[in-house]
Amino acid sequence: MACTKFVTLNNGEKMPVIGVGTWQAPDDEIETALDVALAAGYRHIDTAPVYGNEKAIGRVLKRWLDAGKVKREELYIVTKLPPIANRPHEVEPTIKQSLADLQLDYVDMYLVHTPFTVFINPDGSFQYDDEGRVKVDKSTNHAAVWAEMEKLVANGLAKSIGVSNFSKEQVARLLQNCKIRPANNQIEHHVYLQQRDLVDFCKAENVVVTAYSPLGSKGIAKFNTAAGVVRDLPDLMDIPEVKEIAAAHKKTPAQVLLRWIIDTGVVAIPKSTNEARLKQNLDVFDFELSAEEVARLSALDKNIRICDFSFFRGVEQHPEFTFKNQFTN
Repeated sequence: MACTKFVTLNNGEKMPVIGVGTWQAPDDEIETALDVALAAGYRHIDTAPVYGNEKAIGRVLKRWLDAGKVKREELYIVTKLPPIANRPHEVEPTIKQSLADLQLDYVDMYLVHTPFTVFINPDGSFQYDDEGRVKVDKSTNHAAVWAEMEKLVANGLAKSIGVSNFSKEQVARLLQNCKIRPANNQIEHHVYLQQRDLVDFCKAENVVVTAYSPLGSKGIAKFNTAAGVVRDLPDLMDIPEVKEIAAAHKKTPAQVLLRWIIDTGVVAIPKSTNEARLKQNLDVFDFELSAEEVARLSALDKNIRICDFSFFRGVEQHPEFTFKNQFTN
């Protein structure tokens, strides 16, 4: 059964409150996982060019659409303008490449993936300085990029547009320089990183918040290791209060963490390629957390950012990089 819970965006479009995240899902895994996800009832699929799996996702979507198993208007597809193309003249060609890879005429949501921009070489590889740091393009102009994003809506390439990893100040600045208000801000959000000030601001401005890494992200440990970054990351499933509430409802810790996010008015896009967990992550509508349980979980905030981009050393030199990590002053 398809997910029937939605949030309504500021343009009247509806976004399913649970989607499937696809970061760090290789082609062979993602095709199988998406078949399972669509069969289980997921209709909201989140991807991006930097995930390297848009073509694989496109193959699955084409199979389902051609077979008549799902209609295009039932799907909610999100992709993003990558940090290598965060420039006005690159917006349209970049979305057109994503649409070609996804085998779609339009996406439901197109997001500016990061507030910062980086340089690449002609072969697509990152440019690095003498210290091995990625080279940043400090000329990033959010207002100019956004003007091109707005044209995508007018031209029918995206039904809605939004941002990702933007701070309160960055969203506020965009709201003062736009014709079409951003409909969405996709940010890291979970019990250990609640970003209440940012979330509350977005809600007040009618910008829907989507939580990535809603269950934490064990996969980021691999990125960190590959980049030589040593960090201990918390296991959100092992938090005593979460386990206790899960046991009381005969649910998994993951289901409790997701229900808490939905109950606080935020969309969640947990990533999994495991069949049982994919189904469990969608099965969160047959129980409710009490006000006391929501309050207990809300009290867990520790301001621990798991995706702090320390694996992408150099981006901290960009003037629009607002996160704190081991490379920031």
